[in-house]
Amino acid sequence: MNNFRLPYHLIVQEGIFEQVDVVMADCVPDIKNKRAIIVTDENLQKLFSQILSALQEDFKDTEIYLVKNNYFDDAVDLAKYVCMNNYQVIIGFGGGTVLDLAKYAAFVSKSLYLCLPTTLSNDSLASPVAVLGTEGKARKSFKCTIPDAIIVDVNVITGAPVRQLQAGIGDTISKYTALIDWKLAYEARNSRVDDFAYMLSKMAFNTICHNDEKELKSSSFIKLLTQALVMGGLAMEIAGDSRPASGSEHLFCHALEENFSEQVNVTHGIAVAMGSYAACIFQNRNIEKITGLLKKYELPVKPSAWGITEEIFVGAWQQAAATRSDRYTVLNETDLSYERLAGIYQEMERIF
Repeated sequence: MNNFRLPYHLIVQEGIFEQVDVVMADCVPDIKNKRAIIVTDENLQKLFSQILSALQEDFKDTEIYLVKNNYFDDAVDLAKYVCMNNYQVIIGFGGGTVLDLAKYAAFVSKSLYLCLPTTLSNDSLASPVAVLGTEGKARKSFKCTIPDAIIVDVNVITGAPVRQLQAGIGDTISKYTALIDWKLAYEARNSRVDDFAYMLSKMAFNTICHNDEKELKSSSFIKLLTQALVMGGLAMEIAGDSRPASGSEHLFCHALEENFSEQVNVTHGIAVAMGSYAACIFQNRNIEKITGLLKKYELPVKPSAWGITEEIFVGAWQQAAATRSDRYTVLNETDLSYERLAGIYQEMERIF
């Protein structure tokens, strides 16, 4: 059985970034006196200068560390810097790129890690995995720790582009096919399925599937999406790997990133949502359900809108399984002929 841990806090509230030291005081009483380093990037520093200044004032000794790249070596360099300068708290302030780097550095340096997202584009804010660049344009998932606290300021999230919220929705919708791939792996290879992790990931999907809130930037929807993304991340923590949230649809995304990055630059959450449509067909699932969700949230999953041609679409699916050769999915047992994949591509072009 996998040993897992949970965050001290999950708080979603307006203006909460002004009270980080206060809300953390109950679980870390002397947090104001600990050396803290705020990890962000130059663009976010300009956009949120007042919030970052207020955060610095909340801690006795604080520095802002600007991220330039999201590579494994950058995360290791940050961990080394934290250790050499005796920082005890790492505050990740940003989107997935910043948060993954800060999260891995906290894991290596064994620091307290507070996650302050500025966008809700994927479930990495709560997952025990950091996706970092390696050689060239390839990225790899590295196991690490989950945050000690996840603090979401509704005022900040509402200021983010709707496209980023749609990416977070897409990442959640992709669990529809990821969970079935997990079951297929159990049937084919007797890979263990953790029932509690499975249930939590399914709850994340259902939160978005059965939501009636139409306004994506409303406080109530932001709270729902945060809960869904956190449930997905915690499901991975409980399972001990990413199977509750990552199946053939994610392999399609990896193939786009690793083999077609020069031609295509599609957001992770949108790419996995796009992949879920085809994966649903491969799994002989109810395609109307996934189609309805993609349309309900107006997710931009039309391949050509992202520069994905028929050839790239087919190539990505045919190379998808090779991106994680140890991961059994429906791709190991379905027809991936050019004719079939081209037909799905044309179908998506018509529908979306």
